[in-house]
Amino acid sequence: MWVNPEEVLMASALWMTERANPYFILQKRKGHGDGGGGLAGLLVGTLDVVLDSSARVAPYRILYQTPDSLVYWTIAHGSSRKEITENWEWLEQNLLQTLSIFENENDITTFVKGKIQGIIAEYNKSHDIREDDDTDKFKEAIAKFHKLFVMPEEEKLVNYYSCSYWKGKVPRQGWLYLSINHLCFYSYLLGKEAKLVIRWADVTQLEKNATLLLPDMVRVSTRCSEHVFSVFLNINETFKLMEQLANIAMRQLLDNKGFEQDRSLPKLKKKSPKKVSALKRDLDARAKSERYRALFRLPKDEKLDGHTDCTLWTPFNKMHILGQMFVSTNYICFTSKEETACSLIIPLREVTIVEKADSCNVLPSPLSISTKNKMTFLFANLKDRDFLVQRISDFLQQTTSKIYFEREITGSLSSSDDEVGTALCINILFNLNDSRVPTATQALMTMYRRRSPEEFNPKLAKEFLKEQAWKNHFTEYGQGVCMYRTEKTKELVLQGIPENMRGELWLLFSGAINEMATHPGYYEDLVEKSMGKYNLATEEIERDLHRSLPEHPAFQNEMGIAALRRVLTAYAFRNPNIGYCQAMNIVTSVLLLYAKEEEAFWLLVALCERMLPDYYNTRVVGALVDQGVFEELAHVYVPQLYDCMQALSVISTISLSWFLTLFLSVMPFESAVVVVDCFFYEGIKVIFQLALSVLDANIHQLLSCKDDGEAMTILGRYLDSVTNKDSTLPPIPHLHSLLTDNGEPHPEVDIFKLVRSSYEKFGSIRADVIEQMRFKQRLRVIQAIEDTTKRNVVRTIVTETPFSIDELEELYTLFKAEHLTSCYWGSTSNPMSRHDPSLPYLEQYRMDLEQFKVLFALLFPWACGTHTDDLALRVFRLLDHNADALINFREFICGLSDLMLESCLNVQHSVFCVVKKMQTPDYRMYLRLWNQETKAKLENMKDLPKLNQSQFIELCKTLYNMFSEDPSEQELYHATATVTSLLLEMGEVGKLFCSPAHKTDEEDEDERIAVPSRSKQERHQLEDSSPKDTATSCAMLLSDDDTSVSSYSVLSAGSHELQCEDIAEDTVLIRSGAAAAGHHGRRGGLPHSVSIDKDWAITFEQFLASVLTEQALVQYFEKPVEIAARITNAKNVRKVGHQHMSLSDYEISLSG
Repeated sequence: MWVNPEEVLMASALWMTERANPYFILQKRKGHGDGGGGLAGLLVGTLDVVLDSSARVAPYRILYQTPDSLVYWTIAHGSSRKEITENWEWLEQNLLQTLSIFENENDITTFVKGKIQGIIAEYNKSHDIREDDDTDKFKEAIAKFHKLFVMPEEEKLVNYYSCSYWKGKVPRQGWLYLSINHLCFYSYLLGKEAKLVIRWADVTQLEKNATLLLPDMVRVSTRCSEHVFSVFLNINETFKLMEQLANIAMRQLLDNKGFEQDRSLPKLKKKSPKKVSALKRDLDARAKSERYRALFRLPKDEKLDGHTDCTLWTPFNKMHILGQMFVSTNYICFTSKEETACSLIIPLREVTIVEKADSCNVLPSPLSISTKNKMTFLFANLKDRDFLVQRISDFLQQTTSKIYFEREITGSLSSSDDEVGTALCINILFNLNDSRVPTATQALMTMYRRRSPEEFNPKLAKEFLKEQAWKNHFTEYGQGVCMYRTEKTKELVLQGIPENMRGELWLLFSGAINEMATHPGYYEDLVEKSMGKYNLATEEIERDLHRSLPEHPAFQNEMGIAALRRVLTAYAFRNPNIGYCQAMNIVTSVLLLYAKEEEAFWLLVALCERMLPDYYNTRVVGALVDQGVFEELAHVYVPQLYDCMQALSVISTISLSWFLTLFLSVMPFESAVVVVDCFFYEGIKVIFQLALSVLDANIHQLLSCKDDGEAMTILGRYLDSVTNKDSTLPPIPHLHSLLTDNGEPHPEVDIFKLVRSSYEKFGSIRADVIEQMRFKQRLRVIQAIEDTTKRNVVRTIVTETPFSIDELEELYTLFKAEHLTSCYWGSTSNPMSRHDPSLPYLEQYRMDLEQFKVLFALLFPWACGTHTDDLALRVFRLLDHNADALINFREFICGLSDLMLESCLNVQHSVFCVVKKMQTPDYRMYLRLWNQETKAKLENMKDLPKLNQSQFIELCKTLYNMFSEDPSEQELYHATATVTSLLLEMGEVGKLFCSPAHKTDEEDEDERIAVPSRSKQERHQLEDSSPKDTATSCAMLLSDDDTSVSSYSVLSAGSHELQCEDIAEDTVLIRSGAAAAGHHGRRGGLPHSVSIDKDWAITFEQFLASVLTEQALVQYFEKPVEIAARITNAKNVRKVGHQHMSLSDYEISLSG
């Protein structure tokens, strides 16, 4: 191919010249091709790999040189001699004579370079090739990757790194290629080639280690092997990218969300020397955005635009605090270098003025931002202030347009924040707009706060002091989303949020206030759409409504129950992937006590989708991941207790209930809400800290426990005793059943002391460390779920098939791998429709026809020759019991076992059923009946419907397709012709005993079934040894049209000495249109169209008896098939397209 001219100083180094003329030289790389160039060739090949040379992909090149110059220019390179020769011949024919006209060498060089660039531009234009962000160096790496590992174009390379791979005790220096779906390694050293391909979806462990021998080492583990890579130039960058790609694969296994590249990234400069792909930049941007969103609790679709160092003037302490400013589409955020000193969130919807202030020595490059609530923020020491102001102005303009658009759609929305009523009547508690479903506009707690001044005066006084402290804080640090968040804010949270402010501050600290502000009217619309709709989620919600804080008076009447129903149902419709999960009702009921109904909904969104990711899906993956993290933390922080707890299996039991409900189900209500206060402010680390504190406080009692029941009792009694002496609420009975005994009650534990103790002892736990642990545990948990699914599937189906457990597991792996590969590289059906984790195990993975064709060609005994796809289509239709164009694993295995391991009788039955038409009303019922019968009840086969003549034609076509390219093909054709003739005679004789008056409804229905058209490439070669009076029937037998029998030729009667060479175009006619059919009709003396005999039919018993008379057919169907060998072959297939990789990871292959 032509390439943009590049300068080359040494034309002969490591290259051999094969052709030359005054202006151009064609060269071949040393060591390429036959002979390999001896030792020099081996050394050159090794250097090409180690130094990342493009010569491994393009070993041929053409150089341009003027006669009097020592400078050469590469103008073309090729991967084969044929490709480079075409370019060479074009140069000789089109340029060589033209160049002799020029007198000036510079003019010649300019002309040649311009001509080559013009050819490239014209080619790109004619082939609609778009310019991309990838550098030329990286494009070479992409070509190398696709060629070395036989990957399709859809497999996108992200980046590649130089490293060593350890095979045993021998390191192999080469290149590690990281693509979206695979980890690949390639090495070539002195003639020995090594390749490794691992699918990310099969990685079970990924860790970065350091040993004395290998200070920087990455270990990649799968279910069946372990691989070690070392000697990285930048191990941190490499490992982070590997983590990201493994996370994407786990996400795909979890919910089928594949990777979609972000095309909105700014483009690199054209001549950027950095070997970075657009995909790598995309993944880096995603990682930064994820950290940004987690740090400031922003909506999950917020994208970070950039960040810069700066200082922020803090009026509360009159200081300039050093930190970083972050700018995104809708927010400006700040965090100090010193953790917890100060953080700030400014939504652009609140911004009124952005202006550059005057610079001075004390305050260089200042930027002032004013908001609607009369707050002004002063940033300084900005490196590129003008550019920053321009970006903020652009985002502000977009935000203003968006707000205006929303107002136009939703109309004037009156804010309910200022409508604080004191009356507790229904009209104030609920919005009774006639056009909307009524929703609660006040927190439920306002209705049930019963205060007795005589009993609670001291507590009320303390509550009043807390409220005053918060009001003073708002005065000094600001109120609302733009508040300065400092260590003082954290101290106030640890002292407890006042009852009246809890809902407001939960919204603020969780970030739910931002999503609610940017989605006005969303909740009401969702409630209106979801009410009256019923599905599995709503049934579960109805079942759990009255189990949600039943001890609280707010949920002892229909008002609270109705609000809870609306919130849970609305969320189930917003996020059907989660729907509803147990424990959501408990958390939501607490949210409704302190927040208005719409606010409770957005708090639930923040919990389920951001703060507790994957906690509430059908398999509580997030909770299981954090359970593993908790075990790791327990091992680090309470090592003396860890072994004991592991032996008793207590950690796995307690952590789920503690984490899923945020301690609400295991602590007294008034104490648990303090935990929720801290959780909304600090996130999941608070839950881990508190859980570790509970274990630490009971360490001596737990060490003396003899079983898990005793340990659970100790922990249950301890949590029951946690009290909140500052609570102004009336005592609510705590229903913590099964975890109490008749012993002495545990001494009371103050919740505030417990929380503070957790910060003192375990406050060093960092959020980024937790995320790192979560990644490690996520790999383990999701792969464990996949393994459990496989075991359950195999256990369910093992009694229904003759395959062994090991064979079933291997087949399931192939079945699932085919599904995943179609997700990577495209399929005709939506992956979401083929993988639903909520379905029973056997139906979670399903495949469509295109995927089935791949496994049919690899595993089924009838797959051979050019007719494999036709046979696959017929078998697929047979196995697709519910006609949804998808088959599950059970259907796949039943079909495979029937064709491979059953007796000749069953195989014949399968052949008979394959040709039944999709429109036949009763055959599926009979097939299901057949599959349920044991071999002892095979006499029920007589109930199978008869084959009419059109179906019999399809049966013969199927037999031909099966025998095509078989070693005994000729003998099988003779046997088939004999059986066909015999069956034709049987059908003719049967007509004599079947009068029209005796026809069954089933036969009448069969007569009305049209014969579907088949592939034009189907060929039918059958011998007719019947008497001449059956010639017309033979002609009809080979028809492939609903009404015409002249599409295929008939072999003349009595030709028993048929040889393979006799089957030519004059005796076998491939269906190719009406003209050919008419021509055949004339040769055979048959009319162009002969009606199919509707009275003709045969039974399965007749078909079976006829086949059993031919030893060749019996031997063919009784021939044993080694399923293990086929599975092994399927696992090692490395073709791209219809047959691609199925193994989880490939062994190193050495050649040389």
